[in-house]
Amino acid sequence: MRVFRRLRPALLLLLLCALLRCAHTFYLPGLAPVSFCDKDSSGKESDVPDCKSTIELFVNRLDSVESVLPYEYTAFDFCSVASEKRPSENLGQVLFGERIEPSPYKFDFKNNEECKFVCTKKYDTSKTDEKANLDFLKKGMLLNYQHHWIVDNMPVTWCYDVEDGQKFCNPGFPIGCYVTETGRPKDACVVNSDFNDKDTFYIFNHVDITIFYHMVEHEAAGARLVAAKMEPKSFKNQDCTGGPMALNNKFAGEVVIDYTYSVHFEEDKKIRWASRWDYILESMPHTNIQWFSIMNSLVIVLFLSGMVAMIMLRTLHKDIARYNQMDSVEDAQEEFGWKLVHGDVFRPPRKGMLLSVFLGSGTQIFIMTFVTLFFACLGFLSPANRGALMTCSVVLWVLLGTPAGYVAARFYKSFGGEKWKTNVLLTAFLCPGVVFADFFVMNLILWAEGSSAAMPFGTLVAILALWFCISVPLTFVGAYFGFKKSAIEHPVRTNQIPRQIPEQSFYTKPFPGIVMGGILPFGCIFIQLFFILNSIWSHQMYYMFGFLFLVFIILVITCSEATILLCYFHLCAEDYHWQWRSFLTSGFTAVYFLVYAVHYFFSKLQITGLASTILYFGYTMIMALIFFLFTGTIGFFACFWFVSKIYSVVKVD
Repeated sequence: MRVFRRLRPALLLLLLCALLRCAHTFYLPGLAPVSFCDKDSSGKESDVPDCKSTIELFVNRLDSVESVLPYEYTAFDFCSVASEKRPSENLGQVLFGERIEPSPYKFDFKNNEECKFVCTKKYDTSKTDEKANLDFLKKGMLLNYQHHWIVDNMPVTWCYDVEDGQKFCNPGFPIGCYVTETGRPKDACVVNSDFNDKDTFYIFNHVDITIFYHMVEHEAAGARLVAAKMEPKSFKNQDCTGGPMALNNKFAGEVVIDYTYSVHFEEDKKIRWASRWDYILESMPHTNIQWFSIMNSLVIVLFLSGMVAMIMLRTLHKDIARYNQMDSVEDAQEEFGWKLVHGDVFRPPRKGMLLSVFLGSGTQIFIMTFVTLFFACLGFLSPANRGALMTCSVVLWVLLGTPAGYVAARFYKSFGGEKWKTNVLLTAFLCPGVVFADFFVMNLILWAEGSSAAMPFGTLVAILALWFCISVPLTFVGAYFGFKKSAIEHPVRTNQIPRQIPEQSFYTKPFPGIVMGGILPFGCIFIQLFFILNSIWSHQMYYMFGFLFLVFIILVITCSEATILLCYFHLCAEDYHWQWRSFLTSGFTAVYFLVYAVHYFFSKLQITGLASTILYFGYTMIMALIFFLFTGTIGFFACFWFVSKIYSVVKVD
């Protein structure tokens, strides 16, 4: 045991280093590389086994930072192939609105092409349907909607120079751009001085694609693709000449748009297949400058947590020693502090039914978050595994109905509740029902707007089936075992007559304590919160799961210690209503999260339109509710452990 104590700091340091390595490196277990070979002399597929000659380009849904509504590739009337089968999508991809489709862009390995024709699209403004298609295309350019193309499960990136001589690689490129009536170029129109006509749209109807490959020397035959970069261009003519393809906003008549591409292959001996995503991730904005700030925040929070823990342990040690030295009746009559309320501290709270239901749902969310982040930290839920993060979260939530039912039933029984049927039904349906109702309303808006993020009816039925056929029965099983066990034994008996609570000072009243309790936990997450909100609403990749897992652990510690500290102060002030207060103290972090989300919407985002605004705040409310249950449950369990511990070590007559 002594050896373990000596080695414990070294083991913790090793764990920290492992997590930081997990945060900094990026690898993709479970994703097998694909080899590519030249076609044979007759122009047919290569005879080398497991070696392809044709490179397929897939297209994903289009999105915009100015709108929450993503749209399918075919919604904009681009060149498409209707006959080929779409790749299957997992639950996470469907929930995030990803719609991957085959495209007419197909390349032969190492076969360079110049100005290859794809298709022609014609629009006659005198025809209602064609004018509607053209107007929708213009709307996409006005709102800066972005293409997302995929080659060998890797995004086709548009790399360009930004400030300070750095290069930013965007995993998407715009449909086109718009020059305003005053002659001000918007978005991508600044890249070309020829885009200068007022009140005019310029469509990127040509792409120069460069595919980089790495020859495999020892492992297998052929080559592996390590990067796919492109540059969007605009040409009036089919032979890639004649200046940019301009669409004047007031033009009436026939519009003809020719889509073309060029492709070149280059060998890159430096980039290995396992690290082919690095150039994208390293160029993401704000990733290079935030390491010190994140670590600084963690160190501050750890220092504050250590100080809180030290003060609590020293003060409590003196309290317990003093209480246990009171031998005479006169000393006992002069009791003061938290020992005075020993006969009321475990008195069942008001609304015990609701509290127990919240605790059950919070436990379910806590375990789901911990397991998901653990797998993400190991690299299994990386951006290359599209939709894996959301799929893992949903499946885990469904399978964790048993702990939710067990915890809710166990505490409800300890609170003296007898309506066990109501308890188990509320645990299974209340919080999930609120989330589903909000999600369903958001889905109706997406349906009305024709967005690709609108969940198909079959998927909606499948989610309901997972909830009713798996999660609900598992919740009933957990509740059965929870009610079957005897109630939790408390270290002290509860008096029959409640003790009167004395007049409280401002700082020991419930509301100020609850408001103060959420500040410290929020302080340790707001930097990571910025990255997470960026990944959701600004469509940036999030891959710092190692740091996120560390922040998760720090959040749990901070919520626990802040709640315990405030709980101790209230008990010393002879206020024994700690159950709801402990839940709300750390749960109030969700209110700060909500305030930050509002600030983020108005200061960082460029979202326009009523539907997008409603969708943003609708989804934010779901996140805030989940975060409230998560942090509130941490605070309650920490306070429950603390109260049980301190009252079990003092002598009570």
